[in-house]
Amino acid sequence: MILTSFRTVLTAALLVLSTPGAQGQEMVALFGADAPAEVLVMRSTTDIAVFGPVVETYVSTRPGLQVRYEQWGSNELYRLSRRNCREGVAGADVVISSGVHQMVQLVNEACAWTYSSRLTERLPDALRWRDELWGITREPAVMVYNRDLVPDRDIPQTRFDLLDLLRPAGTPYAGRVATYDIEQSGLGYLFAFADAQEASTFGALQESFGRSGAVSTCCSVDIIRGVAEGKYLIAYNVLGSYAQGYQRGDSRIGIVLPSDYTLVLARALMIPKQGANTQAAAQFLDFLLSAEGTLALRNTLLISPLLETEEGNEGEALSATALRPIGLSPALMVALDALTRETFLRRWRATFPGP
Repeated sequence: MILTSFRTVLTAALLVLSTPGAQGQEMVALFGADAPAEVLVMRSTTDIAVFGPVVETYVSTRPGLQVRYEQWGSNELYRLSRRNCREGVAGADVVISSGVHQMVQLVNEACAWTYSSRLTERLPDALRWRDELWGITREPAVMVYNRDLVPDRDIPQTRFDLLDLLRPAGTPYAGRVATYDIEQSGLGYLFAFADAQEASTFGALQESFGRSGAVSTCCSVDIIRGVAEGKYLIAYNVLGSYAQGYQRGDSRIGIVLPSDYTLVLARALMIPKQGANTQAAAQFLDFLLSAEGTLALRNTLLISPLLETEEGNEGEALSATALRPIGLSPALMVALDALTRETFLRRWRATFPGP
């Protein structure tokens, strides 16, 4: 029997894992055949509730296939994938991560299977590296705010605007701005590191975060929910796909694509060379790059309509020149250099010293 209702999947096949061997693994869901002739093991940082409909679309036309979808944190997924590679263990058949710097490192360490097809060759260079890593989504890093609690005059359109909100003594935004804990979140670290490379405002923004008591926390959905509920007033560098998905059910959420520049993430997919089912993994990649797969990704907002319409600032046009795609290239490995990473994290800890 093919599982076609994602609600059914959530209620019947979604398991919270607590065994020591599953440390860092958040959830697992099964899609497709109950008695499968073929199993595809997929490990991803994307929430099951977000990526599940894409997988459902895929398995609905492939009788006999079951997809085991494991949801992981980005740092844990990187460590596990690296360990599997070094030990020659057949773990996942497909790895998808928002921590694209970590994925580039895995490819550089010869952990990936090489594949090329008509569909992969159509990708721009920034979304394909060595025929071993592919960018499959288009998601902006946005600022999120509470529409009920943030006056129109205070809605930050740029990082400079956010700095102005945090600068005054006694600002009402003290302790009410949130962002990722970059030590715990590979994606948060990537966005912060990209900010540091991109803009002269990063140092001032980091200082303002520290002085105003901004909150460094996990994770996308928790941060966005915190804004909706008024725990935070503004969130910085949140994934636009998650924000827009939440906004569909909660009108309290406002979204801004910063007009000074907006980082754009493409989640990276890798086929581990030691995977047990590389051919099925390649077929899934081709599906994602096909018209059918692209439509499924658009429907789940993983290819963001905010970017396609260039209307990210609550209806105000965003110039295409403000978009800063994070390309898949060896340059990303700088972020993982041990000394660079420790220096960067030390400065971050000084900003967010914790309780």
